[in-house]
Amino acid sequence: SNLMKLKVNDCLKYWRVIRYFIKSKHGLTTSDLDMLLFLYSEDIFTKEKFKEFNELLSWDKDRFDRLLRDGWIEVFGKSPKKHKTLYDLSFKSQRVISSIYKKLSGEEIPTDVKNNRIFVKNVKYSDKVYRNMILEMNKLRQQQRRLSPE
Repeated sequence: SNLMKLKVNDCLKYWRVIRYFIKSKHGLTTSDLDMLLFLYSEDIFTKEKFKEFNELLSWDKDRFDRLLRDGWIEVFGKSPKKHKTLYDLSFKSQRVISSIYKKLSGEEIPTDVKNNRIFVKNVKYSDKVYRNMILEMNKLRQQQRRLSPE
């Protein structure tokens, strides 16, 4: 693996920047992302389990239906009539979360317009601030990679 080994306590340093990028790229709220991260290790879950964690998040009565409709969660197989419906994270969700963990582990954030709309020409001020931090972060990670023995 060419991902560099970070100090154990260092992987969350750029969490805010990574989260901003992921939210921008996929149109998710911070609470949506928190929910997907929670469900990621639940494997299969019920609507009750979803609601249990949802209590901790900013109130959004439509979150479950929206995440289902937008393909972040999906019905898991077909449950027999008298059983509760089971759900799991879609492949799309799993890909996004795996991408978050890779970026926390040192993978760079893309800076091309096609993969990162923060790098489009006319963006809001906060995007420009994050853009600078992404460039800074990537530069640091490239240096760290060059310095670390493979």
